[in-house]
Amino acid sequence: MAEAGRARWNEALGRIKVEDPDIDNLRTFYSCLYRSVLFPRDLSEIDASGKRVHYSPFDGQIHEGYLFGDTGFWDTFRSLFPLLDLVYPDQEAKMQEGLVNTWKESGFLPEWASPGHRGCMVGNNSASVVAGAYIKGLRGYDAEELWKAVTHGAHNVHPTVSSTGRLGWEYYDSLGFVPCDVGIRENAARTLEYAYDDWCIYSFGKALGKSEEELAPYAKSALNYRNLYDPEYKLMVGKNQDGTFSRPFSPLKWGGDFTEGNSLHYTWSVFHDPQGLIDLMGGDDEYVAMLDSIFTIPPLFDDSYYGFPIHEIREMQVMNMGNYAHGNQPIQHMLYMYDWAGQPWKTQAHVREVMDKFYNSNFDGYCGDEDNGQTSAWYVFSALGFYPVCPSSDEYAIGTPLFKKVTVNLPNGKNILLEAPENSCENFYIDGIKLDGKSWSKNYFKHSDLTNGAKIVYSMSPEPVPTRGTAIEDRPYSFSNQKMIEAAENGTLQ
Repeated sequence: MAEAGRARWNEALGRIKVEDPDIDNLRTFYSCLYRSVLFPRDLSEIDASGKRVHYSPFDGQIHEGYLFGDTGFWDTFRSLFPLLDLVYPDQEAKMQEGLVNTWKESGFLPEWASPGHRGCMVGNNSASVVAGAYIKGLRGYDAEELWKAVTHGAHNVHPTVSSTGRLGWEYYDSLGFVPCDVGIRENAARTLEYAYDDWCIYSFGKALGKSEEELAPYAKSALNYRNLYDPEYKLMVGKNQDGTFSRPFSPLKWGGDFTEGNSLHYTWSVFHDPQGLIDLMGGDDEYVAMLDSIFTIPPLFDDSYYGFPIHEIREMQVMNMGNYAHGNQPIQHMLYMYDWAGQPWKTQAHVREVMDKFYNSNFDGYCGDEDNGQTSAWYVFSALGFYPVCPSSDEYAIGTPLFKKVTVNLPNGKNILLEAPENSCENFYIDGIKLDGKSWSKNYFKHSDLTNGAKIVYSMSPEPVPTRGTAIEDRPYSFSNQKMIEAAENGTLQ
């Protein structure tokens, strides 16, 4: 059994082969990869007749097929499930089958499965997990049932577990936001995540070939993040039922209208439409200035909502990178958002700083809440040199690679070869990229660029390269432009 277990772990961790002379770098990377594949757990087994079955925590019966538990989508939708989509799609397809079974047995998709529905965290991010898998080409499960599930969950809340489905959906559907004065906590966080989840539902439905009539409401509500943008602060702010912004307002207040973070952290939760956020803020320069402010504002905080500094606050202070709180999930993608404003070198500098300072192989070498593999998956992706800022899209924003050579062995028999020969502690800026021998100016890779087999060669520099990746066409995907906004509002979006 021990040898079988060793072989299984070698198979799982061997999907990514890192070549590096520093044993501590290998220990750090593979420790993070190990944590990334611990969850979710497969709760099924093989019965005496050879059938795969599971015990349902929802109806107490034995059913055929897969079921998975012990994962919280509020954390893991961000990069853990995208990592599974890319490197372990064979396992992810089974997880999607498990989601179908959860829906059929309970009437809802899980948001926090342990092993049944658990009242924990906010958002409706099962939509992201479902959409991302299908959009990236995973098949072999009943996607039509999952379409029923995500559309049902968008307009309902579980009768006893308020974090499953959408708490406050009635307000969100009628007003375009969840108000902060109707007794629903963490309302601004819910609004921002629901808007992203609506984009996921729209994208999933579009991939399934659903009609314009079915898709239009989700395309329109994907823009609801705009309802919380307060031009006075250039931040997302909770809103009262009458449409006025919450006052007094402090960007340093953790909790309240937000979840385990503050407005400085949550303003960037517009995963699907960074260009729309840039437009709200007044253009690239203003947007970059707001991004920069996260690092220049000291690690001050207002903990009045909690009554004490929660561990995520203390971790932000200890890490001492301004108000950037990498030990908690809502802001982890924000480092990559400079790519949308044509300043990718700032992404590269901050990402390398976090990898170097916040992760190591020592006993205290982990920077915060691991959360079912999410914080580890951030490192795995970042070490490869790219990251799924918009988790259910088919694009990965480029950061900076950590190693000179990595091979990702995909289950389809193809490989992603990543090389950065000049890479070092000093040479972490990207001077140029070649994809399969051709120059690559974009700040992103598409999923198909990778899964069809790819050789990516990064040229590295000790100095920022402000001429690379600056053109509009070099920037990653964004949902909105003026034509898109008008079409969504008019119900004519194709």
